[in-house]
Amino acid sequence: MALTLAEAAKLSNDLLLAGVIESIVKESPVLQALPFVEIVGNGLTYNRENTAPTAAFYSVGDTWAESTPTFTQVTTSLVILGGDADVDNYLKATRSNIQDLEAAVVQLKAKAVRDKFEDTFVNGDTASDPKAFDGADKLTTSGQTVSMGDNGATLSLDKLDELIDTLKGGKPHMLLMSRRSRRKLGALSRATGSGLLETDRNEFGMMVQYYDGIPLGINDYISDAKTVGTSSDCSTIHAVQFGEGALVGLTSPGSLQVERVGSLETKDATRTRVKWYVSIALFNTLKLAKLTGVRD
Repeated sequence: MALTLAEAAKLSNDLLLAGVIESIVKESPVLQALPFVEIVGNGLTYNRENTAPTAAFYSVGDTWAESTPTFTQVTTSLVILGGDADVDNYLKATRSNIQDLEAAVVQLKAKAVRDKFEDTFVNGDTASDPKAFDGADKLTTSGQTVSMGDNGATLSLDKLDELIDTLKGGKPHMLLMSRRSRRKLGALSRATGSGLLETDRNEFGMMVQYYDGIPLGINDYISDAKTVGTSSDCSTIHAVQFGEGALVGLTSPGSLQVERVGSLETKDATRTRVKWYVSIALFNTLKLAKLTGVRD
């Protein structure tokens, strides 16, 4: 069974851990929606569906044609993401009368872990960083890539609809984009009077925009300065379906962990470690697509 981080936090009796998870999930559209599958071991080997089987009509006495789906066996390994947070014991004892210094430092470290995950979720490339995992940009196949043109072009609703239709088996669960792309989409919606862009609160009480019922997720690590042809001011919009059979997160039992390392030998400080054995897995390439060459 796949659980989001927010649901997993409800099962924890560790107040510090629950607070850390809440702080990193609250401002991350991806972590709010991405379900995680707990796996035992250091990786998962699974069959990624490439082509679906076909069916046909036959007459009496016809020879039946055999058609089976094709798969590619993929192995995704868990990677180690995290960092240490040290709190000086003197400051903790003398400066925690207004704010819990240790809790504040651990929370900032947890947000750093979140930011690194969000960056890698989009831009991760094991060819350039073998310690990380491949992100959505690399996992998207050429057949699932929609282009704004050889040199990019200004975003249009027609192209956005084409991106949405590239996913098979239902609408995307999220359109992930930069802030510039979201502003452009808002301007297009107002200019056309389409009424396709709506705003509502999500389960975390935050205001979220929806395009044709699909939530818009903002990722600050989607660059607006990519080069496409002769243009160097291009961005990308990702369309994603989450869940088993689509795109899921992988994590070790216990998910995100907050470990109290304790007192340090070389300095008067206490160390807390925030760590996460994590990765993502794409079970079906038709559940992930991207629109490239999006200019302002």
